[in-house]
Amino acid sequence: MANDLRIDADIRGLDQLEIPRAERAPRAARVWAVVWPKLAAVAIGLGLWQLVVVLELKPAYVIPPPSEVFAVLGEQITTASFWEAVAITMLRAAVGFAVAIAVGSLIGLAVSQSAVLRSAVGSFITGLQAMPSIVWFPFAILLFGLTEGAILFVILLGAAPAIANGLISGIDHIPPILLRAGHVLGARGPNSWFRVVLPAAMPSYVAGLKQGWAFAWRSLMAGELLVIIAERPSIGVRLQFARELSDAAGLMAMMIVVLAIGLIVDGVFFGTLERRIRRNRGLITTR
Repeated sequence: MANDLRIDADIRGLDQLEIPRAERAPRAARVWAVVWPKLAAVAIGLGLWQLVVVLELKPAYVIPPPSEVFAVLGEQITTASFWEAVAITMLRAAVGFAVAIAVGSLIGLAVSQSAVLRSAVGSFITGLQAMPSIVWFPFAILLFGLTEGAILFVILLGAAPAIANGLISGIDHIPPILLRAGHVLGARGPNSWFRVVLPAAMPSYVAGLKQGWAFAWRSLMAGELLVIIAERPSIGVRLQFARELSDAAGLMAMMIVVLAIGLIVDGVFFGTLERRIRRNRGLITTR
């Protein structure tokens, strides 16, 4: 009887450790909480930009005012050629990043499970990750010429090492007790990978994917500036033409497009994925 009372007391004590679930905030409030810091950052950036123009630190033909740049951007987004360029660039990004995910994930899985492979190529993967993507373009052009293959080749080399390292790091830092607990509960063989290993490694893997996307996007922009393919009017081609014509407003308008695409991918895709992981781990108490 005394033991039962002690157990009940212990359980009541553990109940006090539970994180209270916060009440769900109204949707408008949640959206505003996410949006207003970004709007504030944009407002500060535009204010500094306008200040540079007002103080005439640079001539207007070098740094035009925000109003002129956004007027040019507004004109461009109403044209079919603009959306054709965006579609070509995004298709390259999607294909290159998908291939990088497949290759990087396979390499990461193999290296994490083989001491010989880790010793042979572990530091080599990190070395590839540290290499600037633009260094690969002369070699890629020699291999593939001025074709899509040259651009995709550099995207792969830019993104895959970061993805592989993210997965390797995630698997390396799984607590052994978690693996033993999964084994005791019946998670063995492939089931252990899908039920224990991959979910436990997911935060680090997603961080690797996020970094890989950043490398892929940078590589793609560099590639489109260097590898200009006839009848393929991408974002990079429009940037290059604006530079050659000394069209500062058009150049900065396309730079804003590049930044906006990066922000959208990060916020919509990776932001959603990270919130889901945090929620599944009990780190977010509202839904």
